[in-house]
This record gives sequence, C-alpha cells and structure tokens, in this order.
Amino acid sequence: MIRAKEVRLIDEEGKQIGLIPLQEAIRTAKDRGYDLVEVAPNANPPVCKIVDYGKYKYQVSKKHTAKRTTDVKEVKIRPHISEHDLSLKAKNIRRFLDDGDKAKVIMYFRGREIVRPEIGMKIFEKLIELITGKFSIEIQPKLEGNHIIMVVAPSSK
Repeated sequence: MIRAKEVRLIDEEGKQIGLIPLQEAIRTAKDRGYDLVEVAPNANPPVCKIVDYGKYKYQVSKKHTAKRTTDVKEVKIRPHISEHDLSLKAKNIRRFLDDGDKAKVIMYFRGREIVRPEIGMKIFEKLIELITGKFSIEIQPKLEGNHIIMVVAPSSK
C-alpha cells in the first residue's frame, strides 16, 4: 500500500539505512523475515521501518491504552459524623490523592438537617484541615439541593 517510489528505511534495530527505492526496501524486509511498515507517511520521502507487523500493531494499541485516566472516587459523609469517622474518611481521601485519583466528597442532608447547612460547611473545613500534603480543591464546597459537594484533586507535579 506504500505508493512512494523512494523511502527512508529504518531497520529492525532502529538504525537508519537511508533513501532506497521501494522495491529494494520490500525485498530487504522479506529477506530478513520481517514486514515493511510505513511509520511516517506525510514525511518527504515517507519513512518506512522493517518490523514484525503483529508486534508493531500490538505496541501501537498498548500506547493508546497506556494513557492513565484519573478516576473520581466518591466519599459520602453526613452532617453529624463523629471525629474518628471523619479522620478515617480524610485518610481514605489522602490515599486516593496519593494514587493520583480525584476525590469527590458528598454530604447528604436528610429531612430537616438541610435547615442548618453551616454545620456541613464546618465539617468540610475540618476535613480540609485533616487532609495533609499537596492537593488542590477543584470545586469548593457548595450546596446543591439536599447535598454539599466538594472535589479534591492531587496537586500537579
């Protein structure tokens, strides 16, 4: 499928062979027991590499899946949480941040607890004090309906 008349050839060890006609490059690859793959079609002349095509395809697919996606871990708390439980939640959030994940802290209010959202805000302040290390608060604690949400992310290195 390579349409160029001349290609820049790279061998299986990554050493540059130079500019050669396409037919000679194909013959060289077949003699060595490999395939000829066009790795840079937009270059002038196109760059071709002598590789095992199955292995090359596998490595390319691994590159796309290797990108780390940050997960958002949820931590649920209540307005009347005890000190020990709050410190345990802070420890879990710290672990999530150390792993490179974000932590979404949600405080749910039931019934008439929503009348006193300032109690929830004080608990969020305590929670921020308990989380040690470098982190950034992406979304400040804010009241949305019957819950308060805060998102904490690990600091960029």
